[in-house]
Amino acid sequence: EAMIQPVQQLFFIGWWIIIDVAAHYPSNADFNHAFHVCGVMSTLSLFMINAVSNGQIRGDSYTTGCIGQRGARVWLFLGFALGFGSLIASCWILFGDYVTQGRKVQWPGIAIFLQNSFIFLGALVFKFGRTEDLWG
Repeated sequence: EAMIQPVQQLFFIGWWIIIDVAAHYPSNADFNHAFHVCGVMSTLSLFMINAVSNGQIRGDSYTTGCIGQRGARVWLFLGFALGFGSLIASCWILFGDYVTQGRKVQWPGIAIFLQNSFIFLGALVFKFGRTEDLWG
């Protein structure tokens, strides 16, 4: 339970940064609104990564659930792939559309990268920073 608050804060800060950018740069010339897809995919990966318990991954759970141990591992892998893909895409957007193009306004690119970094870090903290013991 103690890990939920830092995760909520990381998630909130990530989305608050991008909401600020969308409000401050409403034109598509400064901030292409299609770049929101990276944040949405990163949020989806947060839910996918944390939807399966560590017991299901190890095969230690009381029940295997509806997809079994192998399905849980595939689901976790797809969640991590989606998270890393979103982080890599946000880095690509930062450098490909803002840094190398020499734009006057570079904050939207930095904000996209920060948003995805915070959300992915929140997913990692929530997945690996908690205990799933019944009595712990």
